[in-house]
Amino acid sequence: MKRIEAGLERVLFASRWLAAPIYVGLVFCLIMLLVVFARYLFWIGAQIFTLSLHQAAVAVLAFIDLALIANLLLIVIFVGYESFVSRLDVEHDDRPSWIGEVGYSGLKIKLLSSLVAITAIDLLKAFMEIQSDEGHPPHELRWLVGIHLTLLATLVLSSLGNWLNGDTDGHR
Repeated sequence: MKRIEAGLERVLFASRWLAAPIYVGLVFCLIMLLVVFARYLFWIGAQIFTLSLHQAAVAVLAFIDLALIANLLLIVIFVGYESFVSRLDVEHDDRPSWIGEVGYSGLKIKLLSSLVAITAIDLLKAFMEIQSDEGHPPHELRWLVGIHLTLLATLVLSSLGNWLNGDTDGHR
C-alpha cells in the first residue's frame, strides 16, 4: 500500500508541470499586448500634431493601462510559476529582487492592487470622455464605479485578512 501511495504522490507532484504551458500562454498574452501597444503607438503617432489636450491625456492613460496590465501578467507568470511549478533558477543582474520572495497572499494583494489601479484608470478615462461625443451612458458609468469600488473593497478586506493572519509582507 505504501508503494501505491508513494507512486500516486509522485504522479500528483509531477502534475504541476501541466500548468507550465499556461504560463507560456501568458507570455503569448504579453506579446499580444506588445502588438496592441505598437499599433496604438503608431495610430497616436500619426495624429500627434492634431491631438487635443483631452485626447493626449486619454492616450497617456491608455499607455499606463497597458503598462499595468503587462506588469500584472509578469507578476502572475513569475510568482505562479515559482509557487506552483518550479523555482526559477536564473541568475542575472536584472533579476527582480521580489522573485522567490512573494508568496500566494502577496500575489493576491499585488493582483488586486493592479486591478484597482487599472479600473481607476478606466474610470478616469470614462469620466474624461463625458465631455466628448464618445461619452459613456450613465448606467455604464455606474457599472464602472461599482466594479472599481467592489475591487477596492476586496483589496482592503484581503489586506485586512492578511494582517489579521500575521502575513503582513506577503512572503512565503
